[in-house]
Amino acid sequence: MQGEQINDLTAWVKKIIQNFIEHSPENTLRNQFDEKAFDGALVGFSSGADPLYAAYKAHVGPFHWTPWEIFTRTFPNSAVKPDELTVISWVLPQTEATKSDNRRQRTYPSERWARARIYGETVNVKLRTHVVDLLQKKGYQAVAPMLSPYWERKNSDRYVFASTWSERHAAYASGLGTFGLCDGLITFRGKAMRAGSVVARIRIPSTPRPYNDPHAYCLFFTQGICGICISRCPVGAITESGHDKVKCLQHLRPASATYVESHYGFKGYGCGLCQTGVPCESKIPTKRDVDRYAPE
Repeated sequence: MQGEQINDLTAWVKKIIQNFIEHSPENTLRNQFDEKAFDGALVGFSSGADPLYAAYKAHVGPFHWTPWEIFTRTFPNSAVKPDELTVISWVLPQTEATKSDNRRQRTYPSERWARARIYGETVNVKLRTHVVDLLQKKGYQAVAPMLSPYWERKNSDRYVFASTWSERHAAYASGLGTFGLCDGLITFRGKAMRAGSVVARIRIPSTPRPYNDPHAYCLFFTQGICGICISRCPVGAITESGHDKVKCLQHLRPASATYVESHYGFKGYGCGLCQTGVPCESKIPTKRDVDRYAPE
């Protein structure tokens, strides 16, 4: 009976997220066709006591939260142990139309991609709120770390820019993907996506991680091939040494922000060229994919 209850709870949480993306009118690019911002959702879970979260804190800095830290800061009167918490993580893949448009770009984002960056993240914010609300109505305390008033961006000696919580790292811990050369998360549906998470006082079994290497799905690291995202970057922010966050940010703002407003008529920004037109755009890549994308 207990196993059935756990399975039902896992399925219920997954359905909350998937139904929102599949059926909610909030999932929109807000363009003239009112197209969906995202194509489905991948959902994974990890324990609040997973050693990876302590490892993140050690690597990123003392300001980076474990699930227990953000939960107890949100609910200071709650006597909770880390293993009573579950991190609910999701990945929202970009639509084929958005990826196809951006695949053709060479310097600035397509209109759909820029809309997915701005209005798509609005969808993600509403999804976080939706998940928290439904959990709390069922009696489960929950917080979306990225929506917390305590969330902050931070400067990092090791990583230049960091923050108190990372959606991509929560997704990695929850079995949803590994990191590429450009720092993007390569998932079962590829790297063209956005991610979100909620920390809840609920017991859901962790999703098995089919990897033990943070770069397991990136062929540049595992086989010494690919690196196509290097040539996709319009400002040279990706090299064999990795991702230059300063160059990347300077291209996003003000350069792409100016372009988006002047060409598409709304305030936004984006790029995503390293997430599209690459072998890991929509899947975990193989050598055959690299051969298909490599320039002749």
